[in-house]
Amino acid sequence: MGKHVLLVEDELNIIEAIRFLLSREGWQVDTHSDGATALATIKDMRPDLVVLDYMLPGKSGLDILTELRADPAFQALPVLMLTARGQSRDREMAERAGVSRFMTKPFSNTEVMTAVRDLVQLAQ
Repeated sequence: MGKHVLLVEDELNIIEAIRFLLSREGWQVDTHSDGATALATIKDMRPDLVVLDYMLPGKSGLDILTELRADPAFQALPVLMLTARGQSRDREMAERAGVSRFMTKPFSNTEVMTAVRDLVQLAQ
């Protein structure tokens, strides 16, 4: 497995923080901020990992995840979902949709890196 991540997030400070963390670990980090076109971008780029925000303009991360998992080519793609909404209902909905890992904002750098490493290891 390579080290290419697509970060689908619309908050600039989170984009920069995660890009810095992952780049420092040798990841190629591409970003996308529009929920409406995120699914097409994921399918075009075919990253090794997707970090997906729950709430995006245009289409929710949950809807994107549901559509992604409906495509057999992307059922095993590791997806780390980030959300400011930490309610158990949101987590349950994401798990039903097929999320690989769910993380609430704010998160620590260590949490993000541990989740990324775990997801990559599980996918191999």
